[in-house]
Amino acid sequence: MQANSLHSRLRLELWAFVSSALLACAFAAACEHGQKQDHLPVPVRVASAEPLEEDGGLKYSANIDAQTQVTLAFKSGGYVERIVERKGADARMRVLQVGDSVRQGEVLAKVRESEYADRVNAANAALDQAQTGYEKAKLDFERANNLFKSDSLTKAQYDAAKASLDQGAASVENARANLQQAKTSLSDCTIISPLTGWVLARNIEVGSLVGTGSSAFVLADTHLVKASFGLPDTRVSYAQLGAPQTITTDSLPGEFHGRITAVSPSADPKSRVFLVEVTIPNPEDKLKPGMIATLSLGGGKVQRQPTTAVPLSAVVRSSQRPDAFAVFVVTDKGGRSVAQERSVEIGETVGNMISIAKGLNVGERIVVTGSTLIRDGEEIKVIP
Repeated sequence: MQANSLHSRLRLELWAFVSSALLACAFAAACEHGQKQDHLPVPVRVASAEPLEEDGGLKYSANIDAQTQVTLAFKSGGYVERIVERKGADARMRVLQVGDSVRQGEVLAKVRESEYADRVNAANAALDQAQTGYEKAKLDFERANNLFKSDSLTKAQYDAAKASLDQGAASVENARANLQQAKTSLSDCTIISPLTGWVLARNIEVGSLVGTGSSAFVLADTHLVKASFGLPDTRVSYAQLGAPQTITTDSLPGEFHGRITAVSPSADPKSRVFLVEVTIPNPEDKLKPGMIATLSLGGGKVQRQPTTAVPLSAVVRSSQRPDAFAVFVVTDKGGRSVAQERSVEIGETVGNMISIAKGLNVGERIVVTGSTLIRDGEEIKVIP
């Protein structure tokens, strides 16, 4: 009996020991796992420091717009009766489309004229009737005037004849005004191109009903185009009216030359930049509205020491000096990528890039995304 009791006690002690050992192992594994989780490499994106141009110019992106753009609308409403036609790529005739060219003075569209022509005819008839009434009143007044001079007509009768004459003259003037208005409404049934250019939009179809003021076409004259871009107040002094300017586009080879023709007198309240326009001759219509152009603006050729440029997102506050700046340079240690904090001196901002005056060399790899999530000497994982 004592042997069984001793055996049971030994089994319980052994089970307690094994359980304690297993719990200790599990706790150690968990701690080790937690430590490994805490030291997982931080995923970041990197880029190489680029050289900054030495000519003192800063590059800007500009939008190409037509020098002149107009919206044509009907002044007289009605059903669209006709839209000018062009020969399409399949050699068949079709109505005017976006991208077609137009000539100054060309009739582009018409609304139905019959009711406006009827109004002109009615106004003509009313003018004839008013003219006839005026002629009769004129003869009556001449007769009354002669009788009044010979004392054969009372003053009241004379005044009545004079009032009838004045009323007849007013009726004639009113009928003439109505006729002119009817003729104007008839002529307003036609939309005529005020310029030679291109169709940017067409908002009507043959048979559609349009009201007074309904937009029909948007036209643009691109013999001259303007490149518009914004300048901060620190650079607006470099934009001088009449100064020559060269632009380039990714979609077209070569350079295009123009001059600065407008500088906004005040900054945009939202973007805080000054709008600058460069007018460029475009006789061959190569530059199209909506294109993106690039231009370099600076205070002339300025020789300076070569510097590097990095994206703005790469620059962080220095952990050593709160008033200084730093970047994280990617180094290799035993096959591991490590971010090393390096203090730098920053210079001018160039678009979304910033120049580094001191502390970084061209070609060095730096962290550009995730720089605020890492510390000096921390292992990183470079992602595409």
